[in-house]
Amino acid sequence: MLSDGPSLAGGDEEAKPDLSPMIDCVFILLIFFIVTTVFVKEPKVSVTDPAALSGEQLEKNSIIFAVTSDNKVFYDGKSIGLAGVQQVVTPLLLEKSDPDEAHVIIKGDSTAHAGLVDDVGKECLEAGVAKHRITTSTES
Repeated sequence: MLSDGPSLAGGDEEAKPDLSPMIDCVFILLIFFIVTTVFVKEPKVSVTDPAALSGEQLEKNSIIFAVTSDNKVFYDGKSIGLAGVQQVVTPLLLEKSDPDEAHVIIKGDSTAHAGLVDDVGKECLEAGVAKHRITTSTES
């Protein structure tokens, strides 16, 4: 008697697809997206931005400082004071292949002293940053 195809000696078992290569692909994609994700360290203090009529979007990989209403300078949620600005910026600049790539953003509270916000910018320039930006909220 001729059969329509190869038969298994065991009988009526169905062939099931092997899912392990698909699971491997999913894990490889997951690892790829985790490795290539860019994280921006936002200051962990509340700052009320002053109003402006126009503005630009923030760049990724920015160094962000916050000047609060009680005139304290923060980086990554820690109060560093004006003297700590260069200590933060200098090592971060060394990590960059091109120092002109460094983007420093200063989030000054609308009630903070403008002179202190300007002093933070000057400290960044002394540390080697080509230019810095001060954030505002757009007026609607």
